[in-house]
Amino acid sequence: MQPEGGEQATPISSSEAGRKGGSMVREKYGEDYYRQIGKKGGNALKEQRGSEYYRMIARKGGTANKARYGSEHFSVMGKKGGNVTKERRGSDFYRHIGRLGGLASHPRKTLLPTDKPEIVLAVQPEGPETLDG
Repeated sequence: MQPEGGEQATPISSSEAGRKGGSMVREKYGEDYYRQIGKKGGNALKEQRGSEYYRMIARKGGTANKARYGSEHFSVMGKKGGNVTKERRGSDFYRHIGRLGGLASHPRKTLLPTDKPEIVLAVQPEGPETLDG
């Protein structure tokens, strides 16, 4: 079947066809449509596999990235990000968010007497002396 006007249709790649289809859907339903279906899919997966599933795949991804790039890479990236934030917001920004963190009301962790770790000596003292006296 030929398109109207007698012109031959030019073949397009599957990626181009997908791009055109995605654009048509975005025009018809709006930008928020993709967020909604993504949220539905995420919630369905969470109900099916549990929230621990997300922790597991995040851990796997982090481990794979660390193996691929090395921990030094992430240290450098963190410093770059911190420097950009400092340039954009000024050095007072960190002082401000530090104060906010200190003012936040969150439960303080306290050790109960039963929570104290048992201290075990790995090396015995030399000589006849003992710990008792």
